[in-house]
Amino acid sequence: MKVFNRHNIAGAIAALGILSTATAASAQTTYNIASMADFTGPYADVMKDLIGARRPAIEWWNAEVGSKLGIKLNSKDYDHRYDAAQVASLWPGIKAELNPIVVLGVGGPDVAALQGRLPADKVPMIMSTAGYGFAWKPDPWIFNPRPTYSHEAAAFFEWYRGKRGGTGPLKVAVISSEASPAYVDQHKGIEKYAKDNPDKVEVVEIVFTEVQPTDLTTQINRVLRKGAEVISIQTNTAAVVATKRAMQAVGKKVPILMSSHNGVLDSGRAVGDVKQMEGDFEVYAMAVPTEEKTPSRAFFDMLTAKYNMKAQWTVTAVQGLAQTLVALRAIEAAAAKVGADKITGESIRDAMLANDIKSDRIFSVLSDLDFTNEAPFPVKGLKAGIGTIKDGKYAAAAQDAPVPVLNKW
Repeated sequence: MKVFNRHNIAGAIAALGILSTATAASAQTTYNIASMADFTGPYADVMKDLIGARRPAIEWWNAEVGSKLGIKLNSKDYDHRYDAAQVASLWPGIKAELNPIVVLGVGGPDVAALQGRLPADKVPMIMSTAGYGFAWKPDPWIFNPRPTYSHEAAAFFEWYRGKRGGTGPLKVAVISSEASPAYVDQHKGIEKYAKDNPDKVEVVEIVFTEVQPTDLTTQINRVLRKGAEVISIQTNTAAVVATKRAMQAVGKKVPILMSSHNGVLDSGRAVGDVKQMEGDFEVYAMAVPTEEKTPSRAFFDMLTAKYNMKAQWTVTAVQGLAQTLVALRAIEAAAAKVGADKITGESIRDAMLANDIKSDRIFSVLSDLDFTNEAPFPVKGLKAGIGTIKDGKYAAAAQDAPVPVLNKW
């Protein structure tokens, strides 16, 4: 079976590069990682935990894994304000300064700006977010450890339908917007899944709104009359708040489904009280950051105790840990294949495609991963976590909901 295993590899002479240093005494080769960030744009409020989780994981790896392999990793953050034009502008300088062997991406702007460049530059990028149908192409250089948002929503629909019981399809309404390609992709994937699985899901309506709607009372009243049992919102917290207010106005309530970037805690804070999200859900193909004693929580606590972890135990921290651990295990596999002093971006990509990453090797932050040339994300075998608010507190409704296989849209 293809598995990333830890190997002891002889050290090597220093590699050249602005941030690359080594000494003959330690026989250590230093490589650089480019860390994309948004400190001044729309996701600046969650970046502290995402970036804050990346750094301690790299420090842990350097101390406890890389030191035995003769490898040290440096990383540097670049603020691109979640803007594709800024990413494109920064990239030539990043490449010249760092000559990175891997990039840790943040979101859609990284994909839009670099999807066509990275194959020529031979640098893989590992994302923290779910994927998109429009990026579902063969021979990837950008890797999503999570599937598409539509895959994750479908995992919830199947889980919730089973919980509901009965034989009829789950009736779903989707709040979306045509202002963003990512938002359009999310509802298109759900529509495709419903069309291919009419016995499981029925989309009663796609509600198109502005990106940040203020009043959805008329629309929500309409979809509730159509029998919607779940309202799926994978866009942003503003849409969740408007939907919650609308249901309060009409005196009815059905569960709202959210994603990792607009989940129950973030949306609860935006609506004014997390307790108002009682019975609502979030879904993503990662561990749910609850207070339960899980392997991922134990790893996080170890980083806090020994490696100066300042991030809080949040969904965005899990995202930062997940992408970093995937990168670190891929670097180990590349070193085992080509040698500690010969790692390149291309060898890391080859390792991603040639080796499974078992969940226990990444502290159960993600399920087992099997990347192929078929897509930027594993197309089968993934599990999703489902978070909720229960009795006024954040809790895991499920940690291992199967992600169904979806047809491409």
